[in-house]
Amino acid sequence: MPSLNITDAPLPAPFAVSLGDPAGIGPEIVAKSWVMREARGLPPFFAVGDPASLRAVWLGPIQSIAAPEEAAGVFASALPCLQVADAGPVTPGSPTIDGARTALEALEVAVGLARSGSAAGIVTAPVGKEQLYSVGFTHPGQTEFIAERCGVAPHNAVMMLAGPSLKVVPITIHIPLADVSAALSIDLIRARALITARGLQRSFGIARPRLVVAGLNPHAGENGALGREEIDVIRPAIELLQEDGLDIVGPVAADGMFHARARENYDAALCMYHDQALIPIKTLNFDEGVNMTLGLPIVRTSPDHGTAFGIAGKDVANPGAMIAALKMAAESARARLLHG
Repeated sequence: MPSLNITDAPLPAPFAVSLGDPAGIGPEIVAKSWVMREARGLPPFFAVGDPASLRAVWLGPIQSIAAPEEAAGVFASALPCLQVADAGPVTPGSPTIDGARTALEALEVAVGLARSGSAAGIVTAPVGKEQLYSVGFTHPGQTEFIAERCGVAPHNAVMMLAGPSLKVVPITIHIPLADVSAALSIDLIRARALITARGLQRSFGIARPRLVVAGLNPHAGENGALGREEIDVIRPAIELLQEDGLDIVGPVAADGMFHARARENYDAALCMYHDQALIPIKTLNFDEGVNMTLGLPIVRTSPDHGTAFGIAGKDVANPGAMIAALKMAAESARARLLHG
């Protein structure tokens, strides 16, 4: 189902882009995105972080700003950057404790700006979790941190991975595969589906989202022959969601859900575990995959990849996912303005 036309709605403010780990590819892909701003029709944005991380990988124009409202006047001629903590000496590919502190402060500042309305939303470049944990970060990832800062319970912040040809939502995320069955519940599936449907309405202008739900077991359990999760948990959840008025079907065998003809029949797929969702999206849309958090009072997107320390500073990082994240953030912000 196509989204409603939302491309002409004006944005109230620029986007805040946290640069992520200074030693990762975040600064490079943000700079490359700015270079391609006109060719790719990107919304105005400003970087949040240490300008030194940009200068370590890029020779283009950078303009320090003191407040977000300065970004619009700068954006056409230079990449605006709102400086936070000094990251110390920046060597691409070599993360440091100071760099982790800078990444965390940039994330904190960006969220605050979005919550206050000074930014239209946030786009987060990747961070190194190992480095963040060393400076006291206690969340599983940036998503949970942002949810907490927005006053949203972690289970109500839903991760959706989206690309040009597929949108997926993992019901369970960063847990061992052996723990997935026990983690699944009727209430969890129902909550994730309701938030997904509302997110598709609010952020994409899809009036009546069509959802499909994957089974957990091969062949969706074959009526209990290969497992009972479909019978005891997944199907009852779907029946309740149908009673709620959602256009939702399943459980469907996951091996047949993601070919081109199947994807024509739904707007988003709900999957039971991390790889069931992320393998198809990364196969189909690796360089354009976006991580969008649904259920938040602010717009938040992120490239669907990591820090890539191994290629940082080599001028080979592909900015495609960052560009896609910026475009999707703008689409979502405009849709919220028009549709609430």
